[in-house]
Amino acid sequence: MKLAPAMGRPDSEIIFETLAINGIVVDDSHLPRFIEALARSFGDRRKRLAKEGRAMPGAKEALHAVSRLDGTVQSVLTGTIKSNAVHKLMAFGLNTYVDFEVGGYGEEVYPKASLLQVAQGRAKEKYRAPFEAVLIGDSTRDVQAARIAGAAMIAVASGRSTAAELAEAGADIVLPDLSNASEVVAAVARLTDRYVGGRQ
Repeated sequence: MKLAPAMGRPDSEIIFETLAINGIVVDDSHLPRFIEALARSFGDRRKRLAKEGRAMPGAKEALHAVSRLDGTVQSVLTGTIKSNAVHKLMAFGLNTYVDFEVGGYGEEVYPKASLLQVAQGRAKEKYRAPFEAVLIGDSTRDVQAARIAGAAMIAVASGRSTAAELAEAGADIVLPDLSNASEVVAAVARLTDRYVGGRQ
């Protein structure tokens, strides 16, 4: 079977394209079956994550620091299916500061901007309070999703996109990396304060 290239796309999109390029007519059972197999395969290999993978420098410290901001809930918006995203964060001790219930994941068939709005709605429903999203990501696609969804955007120039590309795409703030937790906290606080001020 030929596999569709990932290219930063959600798992559901990759699965559907893989089926298409192999001439398979899709029915309602295909996506859940693929997701189940993907979760099982990844779960069987999860012990390799800590040995072969790495967390972004400063990620744990930044998550911890942001978690101390009043009224802040941190979650995940990713193209990876939920079970695999949980494995990845647990492997590096990053799960402590994340509420996985209100995130958005790769098994959900939404464009990223819509998925961001869905996650925002989940947070509002769970915590019975309105939430304004601040997305932290490292690609121009992340920036575009934030712009479409009406969310604030902190771009981190640690991936394939350069700082200039992220700024040009419309990021509110561009950071070189996550190594300075105070800088990350200040960026989140600045954007949330600006939103609150704008509403008053």
